[in-house]
Amino acid sequence: MYLIVVGLNHKTAPVEIREKLSFPEHSLAEALAEVKKIKAVRGCAILSTCNRTEVYAAVLDVEQGLRGIREFLAKRCRLSASEIQNYLYNYTLFDVINHLFRVASGLDSMILGETQILGQVRRAYEIACELGATNGVLNTLFLRAITVGKRVRTETEIDRNAVSISYAAVELAKQIFEDGIQGRSVLIVGAGKMSELTAKHLVANGVSTVLVSNRSYDRAVCLAKVFGGKAVKFDELFTYMETADIVISATAATHCIIKPQDIENVMKKRNNKKMFIIDIAVPRDVDPAVGSIEGVSLYDIDDLKNVVDSNLSQREKEARKAEKIIKNEIDEFWKWLSSQFATPTIAALKKRGEEIKQKEITRAFNRLGNLTDREKKVISSMANSIVNQLLHDPVIQLKHYAPTHQGHLYTEILQKLFNLDVPGQKILEGQTGQPQSGDLQAERAAAGHGQAGQSHTG
Repeated sequence: MYLIVVGLNHKTAPVEIREKLSFPEHSLAEALAEVKKIKAVRGCAILSTCNRTEVYAAVLDVEQGLRGIREFLAKRCRLSASEIQNYLYNYTLFDVINHLFRVASGLDSMILGETQILGQVRRAYEIACELGATNGVLNTLFLRAITVGKRVRTETEIDRNAVSISYAAVELAKQIFEDGIQGRSVLIVGAGKMSELTAKHLVANGVSTVLVSNRSYDRAVCLAKVFGGKAVKFDELFTYMETADIVISATAATHCIIKPQDIENVMKKRNNKKMFIIDIAVPRDVDPAVGSIEGVSLYDIDDLKNVVDSNLSQREKEARKAEKIIKNEIDEFWKWLSSQFATPTIAALKKRGEEIKQKEITRAFNRLGNLTDREKKVISSMANSIVNQLLHDPVIQLKHYAPTHQGHLYTEILQKLFNLDVPGQKILEGQTGQPQSGDLQAERAAAGHGQAGQSHTG
């Protein structure tokens, strides 16, 4: 049995292809059942976010499994197998482990180190378990991946620094207001997407009052409703600015609309109470001279980008630490996986040797007639020695190669050469449904509660 994964993500496929291969949670039962009908498949799970769709499977035949899953995905998005192949990637065996561990750790995400993907991996596994789609190998792989993802976030700071313009603004606001931003007010100037996203992050971090001003009052009303805030007419902008601790400006104006004299008047009425202004418009909405006014902290798009670049560099540094953790975890998992096949294979080989030995000893005793106990002991000892010496090197070599990336090949060759029946593999092939009691509950705590189904990360 072998591990495989076939999928696509934001690096390999445009959104119009990704959306065709999206699997909302309500569709997973049918999808998993269809994948499991593929002849070679013994267990499967589907990870689907808005940035990736991946089908993981434990199969008896790699090529048959890959081909079957590609055909399943092609049928799903109504493309030919040759057309969809341009967007798909696939990994097998050792590379599957490496890929899933990196995905769960946020190293393969659009935003390096993002946290939501860990919860999504957990949920994908949980659903596959509930539907009886997994098997022993996949259970252990996913549980281990969730643990690895948690370990990476616990032992590194890969998710600690903002790497989006909108969230960098929030982090800066927290630094400027020493007692935090909980309960503070924000004024949004312009009803564009970037200012909306920044306001969303601020509200999520405790900002209590949202004011929205726009040249189109109707658009201001619409955006204010999103945050349960208040729309402000554009000609009343500076009157309401007197009550705002944070100002986000992102209009389409071709010139500065917030000038030093305006802010000086505002700050006088605020008694120079601290104000944080975020100018994310291009061209800029706020005259740079505003930044020199007492009590005002002004940041433009380039300032925020510098913060993001610095934070991204820090995340990349932490990612290198994460890769080391993943490498160690892969080695441990590979040793476990190899033992699941090497150990029962060795046992089956020794059993075959014992059967042949006993069969030939019995035949020899029958042909030789009356033998003394000593003669029988000598013959038995000789037969035992021959079998042990004959099997010694194959057993030692299999134990040596089993933990390597090619260990499965040695195991399979030995099984085929000696026509071995390996019952331990059948257990792994057939173990479906819920893992051992408490596993999901424990890993749920480890992985956190990410959203199921669709996401804007991953």
